[in-house]
Amino acid sequence: PCLHRFLASKEQFHAYLRARGEPGGRVDGRGKEEEDEDEVEEKEEEEEEEVGSCQNEPPAKRVRSEDLGQDGERREDAGAAEKEPAEQKRARGQNKSRPCMKPNHYEQRRLCPSVTQGCAEKCYFGSQCRFLHDIGEYMAVKPADLGRSCVLFETFGKCIYGVTCRFAQAHLGDGYQNIVNTDLAKQWEGKSLVRNNLSKDLQHQLRKRKFLFKKADEYLRGLAKPHGNGGKGGKATGRSTEEQEVSNCTTPQEGLGDSPGCPVLPEQGEDPKPDTLQSPGPTGGEEASPVKTVGPVTDEDIIKLRSCEKKKLEIQGKLYLAPLTTCGNLPFRRICKRFGADVTCGEMAVCTNLLQGQSSEWALLKRHHTEDIFGVQLEGAFPDTMTKCAELLNQTIEVDFVDINVGCPIDLVYKKGGGCALMTRSNKFEQIVRGMNSVLDVPLTVKIRTGVQEKINVAHKIIPKIREWGASMVTLHGRSREQRYTRGADWDYIAECAKIASPMPLFGNGDILSYEDANRAMQMGVSGIMIARQVPVGALIKPWLFTEIKEQRHWDISSSERFDILKDFTNYGLEHWGSDTQGVEKTRKFLLEWLSFLCRYIPVGLLEHLPQKINERPPYYMGRDYLETLMASQNVDDWIKISELLLGPVPTSFTFLPKHKANSYR
Repeated sequence: PCLHRFLASKEQFHAYLRARGEPGGRVDGRGKEEEDEDEVEEKEEEEEEEVGSCQNEPPAKRVRSEDLGQDGERREDAGAAEKEPAEQKRARGQNKSRPCMKPNHYEQRRLCPSVTQGCAEKCYFGSQCRFLHDIGEYMAVKPADLGRSCVLFETFGKCIYGVTCRFAQAHLGDGYQNIVNTDLAKQWEGKSLVRNNLSKDLQHQLRKRKFLFKKADEYLRGLAKPHGNGGKGGKATGRSTEEQEVSNCTTPQEGLGDSPGCPVLPEQGEDPKPDTLQSPGPTGGEEASPVKTVGPVTDEDIIKLRSCEKKKLEIQGKLYLAPLTTCGNLPFRRICKRFGADVTCGEMAVCTNLLQGQSSEWALLKRHHTEDIFGVQLEGAFPDTMTKCAELLNQTIEVDFVDINVGCPIDLVYKKGGGCALMTRSNKFEQIVRGMNSVLDVPLTVKIRTGVQEKINVAHKIIPKIREWGASMVTLHGRSREQRYTRGADWDYIAECAKIASPMPLFGNGDILSYEDANRAMQMGVSGIMIARQVPVGALIKPWLFTEIKEQRHWDISSSERFDILKDFTNYGLEHWGSDTQGVEKTRKFLLEWLSFLCRYIPVGLLEHLPQKINERPPYYMGRDYLETLMASQNVDDWIKISELLLGPVPTSFTFLPKHKANSYR
């Protein structure tokens, strides 16, 4: 796709980067013969390296290269019919055995948090504390600062990381005292920049299983009861759409007790008792709930919220940044929001981990104050955990909608019955949607694929059911589970499903990398488009795609402008994850994961024809300057070099391998 004058061979590309972009190709004055000898030595060393220690390409690919004969073909057993060129084999899936170095391992001797917070006398660990309490001793072993300015101090007037900050020279005074800009700090006092945090009290309730799930328990009891038709319990009971509309949208008195979890008003002539007017609880011989209400009884205590009274999800025609596992973190969403994303969604969260109070899973629900339309995506396989999780989030966090992930293709999720597997488990799928909808006060949406098998589409059969079960919107990814992210998305099928889904909104998803792709998608009759996670990924390759769509133009963004975007990401990361060693290395990790996608972008000014196609592999090409060429490299070492330009040198024991095998190739 590149203009011929920019094309280069692999050897020319890497030689240019090694020479750091200077004319003549040499920066150290050595002769060409010496460089050729070095190249031969480097190739021999690469061949002798062990598979597990390779950082430049995934282990699976090195296995393939080692299995090749001198003629470039795979060694096969005698009698094999044909020998297949290795270049036709592409690495797929995840690097599951990649080295996992946690950020806190890069700092062996750490300062006690109580000292950083200025309350050393109240150390939580007491006499058993293994952290340092002497600031002078810590400063003697602390790694060198990475810069002269601290983004936290410049933005908020105070850096809460004090002496542990890797930019501490910007805000440390005499005796290692943390300087505070009082005027700037007062401007942010009392303001909540990030919401949906997990409190210690809530975490304790979840871990001790003391959190009460009144509505969810009531719904699940209804599933367990045998029904009048003599069938077994466990099958979701539902009425037709017409009956639901009559009961839900006519008069408040009709149908209040039809769905599980609805309190039943007393018959005429009966005296309403206080117990009857409170929130639904066990009846008959069951023990009453120990929780007592405080204050006057309101309408909310006795009348269930009807579907027509729920807040509507008015996002038709808006640009929706989909949940992106690993890369769709809060700093990245801030970048996309700045470029014009209208709707954002947190990364996929596993409902069982949320119910257990895992801090790492709850971190996926955090919402920045600039995200005005924000939702969370849940993954689960069973109605009990999904319904309870929905009620938990309904009571504890602020979101505009909740999404069910029925599109995840990975084996870990699929084999447990979640993700795409729910499309084949219609009974459980129905129970999950009905249950979550009954306990949520916000709209419920569902993300699905065309089906599980490649040439057997089933979405058109499931979408009318999803509408009947109570979902407010469906997002359809135009690929099956077997396709995963390969080949083109089937937009003709998405258009067919959009007609079937009406009047329920349907968002289309797949192969959007330019405003022209977005225009063609909107002409298919969908309510909106989701910019999501195909490989390559539209939003991850070019987050300015939202600007291109809104301004209807191709943006020939320069390498310096792209580098400024990376600067903003690192600043947002340091603000979100911290400016100490752990925060810096966590920011670096997510920056490198993002760079593994960003390198797929081909600058508009270099393209032979517009626009760039999302599934085209970029050839080796020389950029218009050194930085543009460096950003085009698929070599992990070059990504690390870019991270060092932003976050300083990596630790001595640093290792990185991208999550997806297809993201690192030579």
